[in-house]
Amino acid sequence: MSHSKSKKAIVLGGSSGIGLETSRLLAKRGIEVVVGSRRGVLDEPIQGVQAESVDVLDRESLQKFFDRHRQIDFLVNSATGGKRAVGPFLEMDIEGFRASFAKLWGYTNSIHVGARHMKSSGAIVLVSGYPARRFKPGYIAISTVGNAVEGFVRGMAHELKPIRINAVAPGLIDTPMFSQEGHDREMFLSESTKNHLIPRAGKPEEVARAILFALENDFVTGTTIDVDGGALIH
Repeated sequence: MSHSKSKKAIVLGGSSGIGLETSRLLAKRGIEVVVGSRRGVLDEPIQGVQAESVDVLDRESLQKFFDRHRQIDFLVNSATGGKRAVGPFLEMDIEGFRASFAKLWGYTNSIHVGARHMKSSGAIVLVSGYPARRFKPGYIAISTVGNAVEGFVRGMAHELKPIRINAVAPGLIDTPMFSQEGHDREMFLSESTKNHLIPRAGKPEEVARAILFALENDFVTGTTIDVDGGALIH
């Protein structure tokens, strides 16, 4: 696959963490990158990457965004969609459980609107997570949503062809998503990953490299790529 300015990538939820690192990698390959996020700004500037404001849960906002960007080669969506409910299901506010599906709605909205503006040779990557297939007490909402995202990808691979679509499922990744600071943050990440086959938190750039692989490999579609340090099988 050639790497040139003639290629264009949209990264939704790309202002920080995994999305930001994906944007950085794509820009390094000479690809024009547009990041869409609610804030409309990047945590740190990247040469060759522009940022715009868009809300993946607002179809009118998405429509206006994609009307400005046509002939897209790559679409990546790592937007979380909002808060995620945790805790025992029977004790959970059911509206909190429902709200956790904002991630799925954001993904489906972005494809329902954006796929119409993609080249037939294009590729899509959605970010899932290892809880999709490793259910733990207290994380039923997160696991159910992740499972739905991965099922959506498998089904949509048939409907979108020849456009390819895949999911990348990170394990515990050291991103701004975790609000702890200093020693508390290090302790949380260390304790949470100590039994993994690779006993450390992942780095956003490690997930970004998997996303890049899924975008560029023309023989991969309808699958999930795990980047979890062996968390699924520990």
